[in-house]
Amino acid sequence: MHTVFKRLLQTFLVVAVLAAAMAIWKREEISRLLAVNSLFSVEKIVHNFSNMDQAFLTRTMSRGDGEPVALPEGTPMTLPDGAEAWIKDRSVTALVVLKDGDVRHESYHLGTGPEDRRISWSVAKSFLSALTGIIAAEGAIASIDDPVDLNAPELKGSAYEGATIRNVLNMASGVVFNEDYQDFNSDINRMGRVLALGQSMDDFAAGLTETFAPPGETWQYVSIDTHVIGMVIRGATGQSIPELLERHIVQKMGFEADPYYITDGYGVAFVLGGLNLRTRDYARFGQMFLQGGRWNGQQIVPADWVVASTVPSAPTAAGERGYGFQWWVAPDAPGGEYYARGVYGQYIFIDTTRNVVITLSSADRGFRGDGVNDANIAMFRKIAAALD
Repeated sequence: MHTVFKRLLQTFLVVAVLAAAMAIWKREEISRLLAVNSLFSVEKIVHNFSNMDQAFLTRTMSRGDGEPVALPEGTPMTLPDGAEAWIKDRSVTALVVLKDGDVRHESYHLGTGPEDRRISWSVAKSFLSALTGIIAAEGAIASIDDPVDLNAPELKGSAYEGATIRNVLNMASGVVFNEDYQDFNSDINRMGRVLALGQSMDDFAAGLTETFAPPGETWQYVSIDTHVIGMVIRGATGQSIPELLERHIVQKMGFEADPYYITDGYGVAFVLGGLNLRTRDYARFGQMFLQGGRWNGQQIVPADWVVASTVPSAPTAAGERGYGFQWWVAPDAPGGEYYARGVYGQYIFIDTTRNVVITLSSADRGFRGDGVNDANIAMFRKIAAALD
C-alpha cells in the first residue's frame, strides 16, 4: 500500500511539474487568451481600448521624424442640446470635431486623455481601403475585378475562390461568417482566439469553406473579407501592410504618435480592426478624405478612389445602410456624407457639404442596441449643424 501511494505521489509530482513547465512555456498565450476573455468587461473595457498593446502581439509603425502637421485651433463650439447626456450614455472616451480643418471641440472622458492610442476596431477597414486605392493606382493590382486568389493563391479551394477584390471590398463575398460578439463559438470570437493564441489569420481565412450566395450577389457584413483584402495587397506587393501603410499614409500624414497594429503570431497585421491611433490622428485621416485625398500639399489617396469608395456600391437591400469600399453611408444621407464605423462606438463621420469631420472613440457596451447607430449619426448631424 505504501509503495502504491508513493508511486501515485511521484506521478502527481511529475504531472504537476509538467503542468507548471507548460504554463511557463505558454504563459504569454495564456495571458493573451485571458485578456481576450475579459476585453469587454465593464471594469476593464475603457483601459483595454487605450492599451491594446498590453494584451496582444503588436507591430509599430514610425510616424517619421518631422513635426506633426498642425490641426489649427478654432473658436470653441457649444455642443448642442443632448450632447452631454449622449456622451455619458454612450460611454464616449474621446470626441474631436473639425470644421474647415480647425479643431472646434476636443474632449476626453472616463479617465482617458489625448495621448491615448485607441483601438479603431472596424474603422481600420477604411484605412485599408485607402491603401488598396493607392496600391491599385501604382499598378501592383491590375484590376479590382481580378479574383482574390490571383494574388492570394492560398485561398484556392476556400470559400473565397472566385470572389473578386471588388466583392470583398463591398462585403459581398457570399462567405458564411458569424459576426455575433455575444456567441462564444461565433466566427468573430474564434478569430479573436486565433489572435490571442498567436495562430495564423491567413490559415483562418483559407479554412472558411461555406458560402450562402454567389460572390457579388448579396451584401452581408463579413469582417474576414477585410483580411482577405490584406492578403491580396501583401501578395501583389510582397510587402506587409504596416510597411505599406507607414510609407504611403502614416509618414505623409504628420501624425502625432507612432501607430501600431495588433498582429497574429506570424506578424501579420489584424487589418480588419487592429489599428491604434490617437484620436486627433483619426481626425487627420478623416480631414484628408474630406479634402479628396489631399493633405499637407500632397495627394495621399487618389481622388477618384475617394469618390468611388465613399458612395454606395454594394448590393445592399432596399432601405439598408449603403456600403461602398469599406465605408458606410446612411440610408437618408445627403450627398457627401459618409462614415467609418467600429464596434463599441468608434467613428469617423464626414460631411463634405458642411466641411465637418467628427471623430468619436467610445467603450459602449450597448452599441448593438436598437437605433443606437442611427442616434449616433443624428447626433453627429446636430453637432455639424451647430457649426453653421
